[in-house]
Amino acid sequence: MTTPKISTADMEARHVVRYADCNGSDLAYLDQRLPGHEREIVNVIGMNVTENTDDPALEPKLGSAHGFSLVYNKAHAGSGSGPAFHVHQTEEVFVPMKGTWEVVWLEDEEERAIALEPLDVVSVPTGIYRGFRCISGEPDALMLAIVGGPDAGKVSWHPSVIDRARETGLEVDDEGNLKEVAGA
Repeated sequence: MTTPKISTADMEARHVVRYADCNGSDLAYLDQRLPGHEREIVNVIGMNVTENTDDPALEPKLGSAHGFSLVYNKAHAGSGSGPAFHVHQTEEVFVPMKGTWEVVWLEDEEERAIALEPLDVVSVPTGIYRGFRCISGEPDALMLAIVGGPDAGKVSWHPSVIDRARETGLEVDDEGNLKEVAGA
Protein backbone atom coordinates (compact mmCIF):
# COMPACT_ATOMS: atom_id res chain seq x y z
CA MET A 1 0.00 0.00 0.00
CA THR A 2 1.27 3.44 -0.91
CA THR A 3 1.16 5.98 1.88
CA PRO A 4 -0.53 9.20 0.74
CA LYS A 5 1.47 12.41 0.98
CA ILE A 6 0.01 15.74 2.02
CA SER A 7 1.86 18.99 2.52
CA THR A 8 1.38 21.24 5.53
CA ALA A 9 -0.24 23.82 3.25
CA ASP A 10 -2.72 21.26 1.85
CA MET A 11 -3.51 19.96 5.32
CA GLU A 12 -4.18 23.49 6.56
CA ALA A 13 -6.26 24.45 3.53
CA ARG A 14 -8.43 21.32 3.26
CA HIS A 15 -8.44 19.48 6.58
CA VAL A 16 -8.17 22.03 9.41
CA VAL A 17 -10.87 24.22 10.92
CA ARG A 18 -9.83 26.99 13.28
CA TYR A 19 -12.32 27.61 16.05
CA ALA A 20 -11.89 31.37 15.66
CA ASP A 21 -13.35 31.00 12.15
CA CYS A 22 -16.34 28.93 13.27
CA ASN A 23 -19.37 31.14 12.80
CA GLY A 24 -22.68 29.37 12.40
CA SER A 25 -26.40 30.00 12.38
CA ASP A 26 -28.97 31.00 14.97
CA LEU A 27 -31.76 29.34 12.96
CA ALA A 28 -30.78 25.77 12.15
CA TYR A 29 -33.63 24.12 14.07
CA LEU A 30 -37.30 24.53 14.84
CA ASP A 31 -36.74 25.34 18.52
CA GLN A 32 -34.22 28.19 18.21
CA ARG A 33 -36.78 31.00 18.50
CA LEU A 34 -38.18 29.53 21.71
CA PRO A 35 -37.02 31.23 24.92
CA GLY A 36 -34.28 29.16 26.53
CA HIS A 37 -33.33 27.42 23.29
CA GLU A 38 -31.42 30.19 21.53
CA ARG A 39 -27.96 29.10 20.46
CA GLU A 40 -25.54 29.20 17.55
CA ILE A 41 -25.06 26.00 15.53
CA VAL A 42 -21.79 25.34 13.70
CA ASN A 43 -21.67 22.26 11.48
CA VAL A 44 -18.00 21.35 11.59
CA ILE A 45 -18.10 17.97 9.80
CA GLY A 46 -21.25 16.83 8.00
CA MET A 47 -24.68 18.44 7.94
CA ASN A 48 -25.79 16.82 11.20
CA VAL A 49 -29.60 16.79 11.17
CA THR A 50 -29.98 20.45 10.25
CA GLU A 51 -33.51 21.48 9.30
CA ASN A 52 -32.58 24.78 7.60
CA THR A 53 -30.82 23.45 4.52
CA ASP A 54 -31.00 26.86 2.76
CA ASP A 55 -28.74 28.70 5.22
CA PRO A 56 -25.20 28.95 3.79
CA ALA A 57 -23.84 29.54 7.32
CA LEU A 58 -24.70 25.89 8.04
CA GLU A 59 -22.45 24.46 5.33
CA PRO A 60 -20.05 22.05 7.06
CA LYS A 61 -16.65 23.62 7.58
CA LEU A 62 -14.85 20.38 6.60
CA GLY A 63 -17.46 18.83 4.32
CA SER A 64 -18.95 15.38 4.75
CA ALA A 65 -17.87 12.39 6.75
CA HIS A 66 -19.09 8.81 6.58
CA GLY A 67 -20.74 7.53 9.72
CA PHE A 68 -20.96 10.66 11.89
CA SER A 69 -21.36 14.41 12.04
CA LEU A 70 -19.77 16.85 14.45
CA VAL A 71 -21.39 20.13 15.51
CA TYR A 72 -20.61 22.95 17.94
CA ASN A 73 -23.41 24.44 20.02
CA LYS A 74 -22.53 27.90 21.33
CA ALA A 75 -24.48 29.45 24.22
CA HIS A 76 -24.06 32.69 26.14
CA ALA A 77 -23.15 32.68 29.81
CA GLY A 78 -25.91 31.68 32.18
CA SER A 79 -28.43 31.59 29.36
CA GLY A 80 -29.70 28.10 30.10
CA SER A 81 -29.83 27.70 26.34
CA GLY A 82 -29.81 24.40 24.51
CA PRO A 83 -32.07 22.30 22.33
CA ALA A 84 -35.63 21.40 23.30
CA PHE A 85 -36.63 17.74 23.68
CA HIS A 86 -35.99 15.82 20.48
CA VAL A 87 -35.14 12.32 19.23
CA HIS A 88 -32.62 11.16 16.62
CA GLN A 89 -32.58 7.89 14.68
CA THR A 90 -28.98 7.37 15.82
CA GLU A 91 -26.87 7.78 18.95
CA GLU A 92 -25.82 11.23 20.06
CA VAL A 93 -22.70 11.97 22.09
CA PHE A 94 -22.23 15.21 24.04
CA VAL A 95 -18.90 16.62 25.23
CA PRO A 96 -18.90 19.99 27.03
CA MET A 97 -15.86 21.92 25.87
CA LYS A 98 -16.38 25.10 27.89
CA GLY A 99 -18.79 25.67 30.77
CA THR A 100 -21.03 23.34 32.75
CA TRP A 101 -23.90 21.77 30.86
CA GLU A 102 -26.85 19.67 31.87
CA VAL A 103 -28.00 16.82 29.64
CA VAL A 104 -31.73 16.25 30.02
CA TRP A 105 -34.03 13.48 28.84
CA LEU A 106 -37.55 12.20 29.37
CA GLU A 107 -38.33 9.00 31.19
CA ASP A 108 -41.97 8.64 30.18
CA GLU A 109 -42.95 12.30 30.72
CA GLU A 110 -40.65 12.90 33.70
CA GLU A 111 -37.53 14.98 33.09
CA ARG A 112 -34.20 13.55 34.20
CA ALA A 113 -30.87 15.41 34.17
CA ILE A 114 -27.15 15.01 34.77
CA ALA A 115 -24.57 17.80 34.96
CA LEU A 116 -21.42 17.56 32.86
CA GLU A 117 -18.17 19.46 33.26
CA PRO A 118 -15.74 20.16 30.42
CA LEU A 119 -14.45 17.00 28.74
CA ASP A 120 -17.03 14.73 30.41
CA VAL A 121 -18.79 12.53 27.84
CA VAL A 122 -22.31 11.13 27.65
CA SER A 123 -23.85 8.97 24.93
CA VAL A 124 -27.63 9.21 24.64
CA PRO A 125 -29.28 6.11 23.14
CA THR A 126 -31.69 6.19 20.23
CA GLY A 127 -35.39 6.63 20.90
CA ILE A 128 -34.90 8.84 23.98
CA TYR A 129 -36.22 12.41 24.01
CA ARG A 130 -33.14 14.42 24.92
CA GLY A 131 -31.72 17.92 25.08
CA PHE A 132 -29.07 19.86 26.94
CA ARG A 133 -28.65 23.31 28.42
CA CYS A 134 -25.86 25.54 29.58
CA ILE A 135 -26.05 25.93 33.36
CA SER A 136 -22.82 27.78 34.09
CA GLY A 137 -21.90 31.43 34.07
CA GLU A 138 -19.04 30.69 31.68
CA PRO A 139 -18.93 33.25 28.85
CA ASP A 140 -19.42 31.71 25.41
CA ALA A 141 -20.03 28.18 26.63
CA LEU A 142 -19.45 25.44 24.07
CA MET A 143 -20.91 21.94 23.68
CA LEU A 144 -19.61 19.47 21.12
CA ALA A 145 -22.25 17.08 19.77
CA ILE A 146 -21.53 14.04 17.63
CA VAL A 147 -24.39 12.27 15.87
CA GLY A 148 -23.59 8.76 14.71
CA GLY A 149 -24.61 6.76 11.69
CA PRO A 150 -24.13 7.17 7.94
CA ASP A 151 -27.59 8.80 7.73
CA ALA A 152 -28.57 10.74 10.85
CA GLY A 153 -32.04 11.36 9.41
CA LYS A 154 -34.07 14.30 10.68
CA VAL A 155 -34.96 15.56 14.14
CA SER A 156 -38.20 14.32 15.69
CA TRP A 157 -39.47 16.95 18.14
CA HIS A 158 -41.56 16.37 21.22
CA PRO A 159 -45.16 17.44 20.39
CA SER A 160 -45.00 20.33 22.87
CA VAL A 161 -42.01 21.80 21.00
CA ILE A 162 -43.83 21.70 17.67
CA ASP A 163 -46.82 23.57 19.10
CA ARG A 164 -44.67 26.24 20.77
CA ALA A 165 -42.51 26.72 17.67
CA ARG A 166 -45.57 27.24 15.48
CA GLU A 167 -46.42 30.23 17.68
CA THR A 168 -43.02 31.77 16.76
CA GLY A 169 -43.70 31.39 13.04
CA LEU A 170 -41.75 28.18 12.41
CA GLU A 171 -42.63 24.60 11.53
CA VAL A 172 -41.08 21.72 9.62
CA ASP A 173 -42.55 20.28 6.44
CA ASP A 174 -43.16 16.58 5.76
CA GLU A 175 -39.50 16.13 4.76
CA GLY A 176 -38.28 17.67 8.03
CA ASN A 177 -37.17 21.00 6.54
CA LEU A 178 -37.64 24.27 8.40
CA LYS A 179 -40.20 26.72 6.99
CA GLU A 180 -41.95 29.92 7.96
CA VAL A 181 -45.63 29.67 8.89
CA ALA A 182 -47.81 32.05 6.91
CA GLY A 183 -49.58 34.63 9.05
CA ALA A 184 -47.77 33.77 12.30
